[in-house]
Amino acid sequence: MNKEFLRGLMLQAWQMVKRNGYTMGEAMSCAWRNAKLKVAMALRIVKFYFQKVDGSMREAYGTLKSELVPAIAGEDNRRKNDTVQVYFDTEKQEWRCFKRANLIKVVL
Repeated sequence: MNKEFLRGLMLQAWQMVKRNGYTMGEAMSCAWRNAKLKVAMALRIVKFYFQKVDGSMREAYGTLKSELVPAIAGEDNRRKNDTVQVYFDTEKQEWRCFKRANLIKVVL
């Protein structure tokens, strides 16, 4: 692990403390889960659970692996949101996202 990775992890955790009212321990745990999920999705399809905005729990199968994701055409001029994780849902065959603070469990 390099300093940049750990710095990003701490920034994400502090963001969860400030915006979501998490304790630092909860925020660090959630930040590590998000980091593990992102690395796993770059390699394969991953099963994970997150809490939806309406409070219900969602089971999702997602990936970021370039061979499993359709080609993206055009330019993306939208502003990036660092509080959400974007993934390709392999069941719906669509791009989806969830709030990083709402990630519950990653099944590796």
